[in-house]
Amino acid sequence: MFRRLLQQIHIPCQCVVCDAWPATGLVCENCVGKYAQPMARCSTCALALPSSLLKHLTQCGSCMVNRPPLDACYAAVSYAFPWTDCIASYKFGSDPAWSKTFGLLMQSNSQIEAAMANTDVVIPIPLSNERLRERGYNQAHEICKRLAGAKTDPHLLLRVKHTDVQSRLKRTERLKNVATAFAIDPLRAADIKGKRVVLVDDVMTSGATLFSAAKVLRQAQAAHITAVVFARTEIQ
Repeated sequence: MFRRLLQQIHIPCQCVVCDAWPATGLVCENCVGKYAQPMARCSTCALALPSSLLKHLTQCGSCMVNRPPLDACYAAVSYAFPWTDCIASYKFGSDPAWSKTFGLLMQSNSQIEAAMANTDVVIPIPLSNERLRERGYNQAHEICKRLAGAKTDPHLLLRVKHTDVQSRLKRTERLKNVATAFAIDPLRAADIKGKRVVLVDDVMTSGATLFSAAKVLRQAQAAHITAVVFARTEIQ
């Protein structure tokens, strides 16, 4: 399927991972095949699971004990080489062109593709005004444009609190940092009630950001909440 998706990109370039030339995108097909293989993952937090466990379990131990406020969660790749550097270029290097590559990789994941097809609305995790001015674009919104098109609604969920960068904090601090960071636009609460919603972000680490956003959507009576991310860290 990814071969077909890659054909949508016609400008040849050099693969940023292995330097192969020409590549049909920022990452060549060989590197995609090597570093973006589908993995067995927890159905509600997307942590990688041993494939042997899937015959008996669909969730990790943490989610079995404390179920997240998500009905489902999917990731395209693990947050590991070479994607860590690619994400850094996208997020902090003023290189929004990565959204096309990440979007195509996410579309090639059958679970993410199905989630997008079956949802009513797709919501990117919003940035604070301060962070948006700093970066120049919302990386989650750029990915949404590639994934969902007209289903994307970047204005339903609001970032009402500027928070510290999550990567600098421990898990408990991350949870506290974003606990009251989000709200639904009060004039549009009815647009959430009874709807199937997909939340989109570039990276999921502890899950604090997505869980906080999902709780707000749950309070607004969303019928089903799925989170999809490009990359998922595997060490908590």
